[in-house]
Amino acid sequence: MTTDITMPAERLEIAGFEPFSACDWPGKFAAVLFLQGCPWRCTYCHNYSIIDAKKPGVIPWEQVVHTLTQRQGLLDGVVFSGGEPTRQIAVVDAARRVKEMGFAVGFHTGGQYPKRIESLLPLLDWVGLDIKAPSEKYEAVTGRAKNHDNPMRTLRMLLDAGVDVQVRTTLDPLTLTEDDIVTIRDEVTALGVTDYVVQRVRPDGTNPEYAQALTQYRRHTANGVETIVPFG
Repeated sequence: MTTDITMPAERLEIAGFEPFSACDWPGKFAAVLFLQGCPWRCTYCHNYSIIDAKKPGVIPWEQVVHTLTQRQGLLDGVVFSGGEPTRQIAVVDAARRVKEMGFAVGFHTGGQYPKRIESLLPLLDWVGLDIKAPSEKYEAVTGRAKNHDNPMRTLRMLLDAGVDVQVRTTLDPLTLTEDDIVTIRDEVTALGVTDYVVQRVRPDGTNPEYAQALTQYRRHTANGVETIVPFG
């Protein structure tokens, strides 16, 4: 049984809100909440501007509720994204209220907080879980995490609970190799994952230093790892 503490949805720090998306939950029309703050500093983060956990949110929860009320029957669900949405305690109450409004609940997460996922399990319909790298390269990608223990614990928890999971890896060609992708794929499929997707890294929204390094890589590497690995 979880012992996670609670906090009302009104305390949620929301950095952005997309009232309609057809690409953030496969096969679903969803609204997307981008929550402020993340404990990691991933090299390729395309939401670099909202990873500072000390910054307050800019969109009140009441505005989200008002919009969702108007879209009942038009949207399939609501996706909590970030930043890292499971960092915020208030997300549990927010997900519960979304569910009570009749929407399915989805999350984009790096799996940093398995305890928060445990609190959310009864509410989850779908999770897009990022497995960033093989365990020994997690610090190189995230700048913080020493290994992938928490993300893999999160994955096992979701699979055991029967939650629909898509595991994704963003292929940072400056850090990962083709062998790394094969290692991740084999590890997660051995656990029972049937939906594994490799994503091409995007320079938009990343920090300027990384965007410049990626541009230089692509300019000088005609047959790099990005052209070898198939993308989902």
